[in-house]
Amino acid sequence: MKTIKAVKMQGLGNDFVIVDYDEYEKSGLSMEVFAMKICNRNFGIGGDGLIIPNLTPNDGCDIGWYFYNSDGTSAQMCGNGMRCFAKYAYDKKLVDKKQFSVSTLAGKIIPEIISDEEVKVNMGKPIFEDEKIPFKGERKITIKDRTFEINPVSMGNPHCVIFTDENPYKMAEIYGPEIEKHPYFPQKTNTEFVNVLSQNVIHMGVYERGCGITLACGTGACASVVSSILNNLTENKVNVKLLGGSVTVEWHGNSENKQKDVFLSGRADYVFEADYIL
Repeated sequence: MKTIKAVKMQGLGNDFVIVDYDEYEKSGLSMEVFAMKICNRNFGIGGDGLIIPNLTPNDGCDIGWYFYNSDGTSAQMCGNGMRCFAKYAYDKKLVDKKQFSVSTLAGKIIPEIISDEEVKVNMGKPIFEDEKIPFKGERKITIKDRTFEINPVSMGNPHCVIFTDENPYKMAEIYGPEIEKHPYFPQKTNTEFVNVLSQNVIHMGVYERGCGITLACGTGACASVVSSILNNLTENKVNVKLLGGSVTVEWHGNSENKQKDVFLSGRADYVFEADYIL
């Protein structure tokens, strides 16, 4: 019987299992299969994703990570996951400073420990070029006989942002699964339905690529705020309300200058530590 030490963390209900690399090696499994087993909510610990620290990144960053969705697919970035990872890395003394660089498939990401309760992450610059998102299609999409105007953008992973006056959570549940796999998005996509409540507050429902409906999505919050600003719907600092709570996103870009970094701030919390029996 193999026992693996694991930590469960959550950011606004978006939950993750964190396992150190030497503990993961005990499994003898590929990371893809290990992620599916440990993230299973009936037979494993349960989580939206698996995070494994990489202490020896080869790109000059202070630390790196391996990130897998619960279905075993890898993801370039995850904002809520990054906040949890940053708090874990700092608390476990895997890094010795409050602001540090993390190597991800989306490039270098810089989180900062603001307090015991809050982590701020420099999420980098949004990506709008179709080939880099990647996106192949029009700015309108038809699903279940409904046509939506869409805002494709990447925050290291692809997003499809749709503004609506209807319930964003119900819309994500109904239309998200088909948009995720639509031919417009060759690597699939996260889908966000957004209500703009004021110039500083939005509501967001999300269907995450590789996870389905989740309580929160950090990169989705960033993509939604960027799209809101470019559509002249909000100011540059926005409170994003999700099923699991709220985060703050700040972006000082505009249609004339899109090359500005996006900053995401919010909580990251421990749930429990456990010995997982494989």
